[in-house]
Amino acid sequence: MFRDVSPLIKPRKVAVIGASARKVSQGNVVIANLKDWNWQGEILPVHPTAPEIEGIATLAAISDLPRDTDTVIVAIPAAGVLAALQELEARGIASANVFANGFSVTEEQAIRDFGATSRLHIHGPNCMGLIDFRDRAPLYPSRPSPRITAGRVSLIAQSGSAAISVMNTITVGLSKVVTVGSEFQLSAADYVAWCADDPETDVVGVVMESVKDPVAFARAAQKMRDAGKPLVVLKVGASEIGSAATRAHTGALISPRDAYDRYFADCGISLVHDYDELVAALECFNLARPVLNRGGVAIAGISGGQTALACDVAEGVGLTIAKFTPATQELVGKYLPGTSGANPIDIGAVVSREERKSEEALRAAIDDDNVNVLALLQDCQDSLNPATLDNYMLHIPGYAAVGASVTKPVVVISPTSGEIAPRIRAEFDRAGIPIVRGLRAGLAAVRCLSNSLEGAPGGWARARGDHAPGSPELAAFRKEIAGYSGALPAELAFRLLKAYGIPTVPAYVASDEYDALKNADLVGFPMVVKVASGDIAHRSDIGGVMLDVQDEAALKLAIASIRRNIAAHAPKATIDGFELQAQVSGEEAVAGFAAAAPFGAMVVTGTGGVRVEIEADRAVGLAPLSPPDAERMIASTRLGKMLAGYRNLLPKTDLDGYADLLVRLSRLAADLGDLIGGCDLNPVLVTPGSGSVCVVDALFILSGTTAADMIERTELVLS
Repeated sequence: MFRDVSPLIKPRKVAVIGASARKVSQGNVVIANLKDWNWQGEILPVHPTAPEIEGIATLAAISDLPRDTDTVIVAIPAAGVLAALQELEARGIASANVFANGFSVTEEQAIRDFGATSRLHIHGPNCMGLIDFRDRAPLYPSRPSPRITAGRVSLIAQSGSAAISVMNTITVGLSKVVTVGSEFQLSAADYVAWCADDPETDVVGVVMESVKDPVAFARAAQKMRDAGKPLVVLKVGASEIGSAATRAHTGALISPRDAYDRYFADCGISLVHDYDELVAALECFNLARPVLNRGGVAIAGISGGQTALACDVAEGVGLTIAKFTPATQELVGKYLPGTSGANPIDIGAVVSREERKSEEALRAAIDDDNVNVLALLQDCQDSLNPATLDNYMLHIPGYAAVGASVTKPVVVISPTSGEIAPRIRAEFDRAGIPIVRGLRAGLAAVRCLSNSLEGAPGGWARARGDHAPGSPELAAFRKEIAGYSGALPAELAFRLLKAYGIPTVPAYVASDEYDALKNADLVGFPMVVKVASGDIAHRSDIGGVMLDVQDEAALKLAIASIRRNIAAHAPKATIDGFELQAQVSGEEAVAGFAAAAPFGAMVVTGTGGVRVEIEADRAVGLAPLSPPDAERMIASTRLGKMLAGYRNLLPKTDLDGYADLLVRLSRLAADLGDLIGGCDLNPVLVTPGSGSVCVVDALFILSGTTAADMIERTELVLS
């Protein structure tokens, strides 16, 4: 699953290809960094003609390198990289660090193909290498800021500029900084897994543009969890939702970020949204550890306006404000007389210092079972007036004492992003209390502290890795589906659902009016009649559905009406036949999936029917789902709350059947999501009380089908 990146992070012999005897190149900067940092290993410049570079004797060729060379800096143009890597593998070298960019499509594929089978560990390209601050090993083609100190926070970033931004902002010490670049072979997952075992790393931050291998990264995250080490991710950019999904209602219910957000949640990974939040979270985790997500945050500060603003911001970053128990509220009110004792705590509302017992009030709040963590707002800016700073230092030691004496985390938040006054930082550092800058960033860091540590995150990765479809029936379906474009025919769609054990309404697809009349008894009256056409995505939009058909005469009229409507609104659509369905009733749900690279497919459910997009009631999960995943999704929707017996509007309904339908649909999505880009089961009827389910309408749109394709085929003209 993971390659051992030790030769890259902990090398003792480093060779450099591409350093110059006449000008400063990236290779020269790496050599200069190693020398300036007094790195204790051996540097081996490789140059065909120069006798020495940067005062170090050179080797003439790769073939002259000692076989125990740990890593080689490949600082040469893109065109020569593959040949150099092939020579390094032939020499038996352990790893290579490639800086170059500008590869052609052919060159990139050739290196990826080489890396897939090579024993050589290839870092990059299009990266800025890596730095081990603990061993003072800067394999880095630029000059790191001298202000950075060695510590226990590691950073892995696809972007070199992202690493620079974080390195130049963070105030705690760094252990490793790794820029992985384009990940032609090694990926962020390899380094996260390595850091899980690194005794010099306590917390890891990752800045990523994409997930190369979702299962591998999820398992690396699980290694971090098993080691008790927090992992924080800043994801840049959104996932791609296949164009086919946009023709299905489910596509309208899914946002581009849903797949990644769901993935990180399933993996138990703390997610942040910008550099400030990432820095704050890493600074927080440098001293604090995650807590079980069984409560909310208590907020306290010297200003009522500031604590009220913090509550607004907390809601915006997804942080729950704890509700104190009556006993806690009474205690806080006792220690801060004249206040309500409720959360947030306005310490400044008590003017008299003699009456104000701030430390006791804060301890009472932390002891509340509804409280997970205390966020303490305190102006800490280095620009404070000296007299104001002296005044604050009268109570800051008391705050520090509270934080040092309790088991739940206390985080001090300076409400703006200004630098922290050294006297204040020193006081909280001595107590082991994190202090972070900026209200929004600080509260996002607090949310990360409360990241869910319960249950068994990583279940999706295991399910995805263990999911091994391959039955003869599936192979036959794949072959049949591959013969179509646009939407699957109704008969094939319902046959596919039946194969996966998904209940469908009694139905018959008639070729024409005569076939419909002859076989109407197979369905029975009253019935629903729908046009069957692979060219039409949403049939009710253009009069392709007739309800409450009571007898044979009405059946003939219904089919004639459908023909007229299709001729008027979709004249180029091919009518494959007419679906006759038993008319059934129940609460309308929608279930479906959309292709979501690189995770496979994303399942969605919520309130269905003709108002599905207006209601926009939805929950999402990555395929394949477990039964608990499906139950969680249903419970989080308005549909689920209604079926659970909300205010007696509906009888309490057994939802096992609908959860089972979602699980089965997710297996279909995992098996066929590469061929089927979008799926709607709308409506799925759920019988109140018994919970029996059946699919009334099914739409499967093949991957690669665009909105323009469907419109061109149907010449859809809505009246």
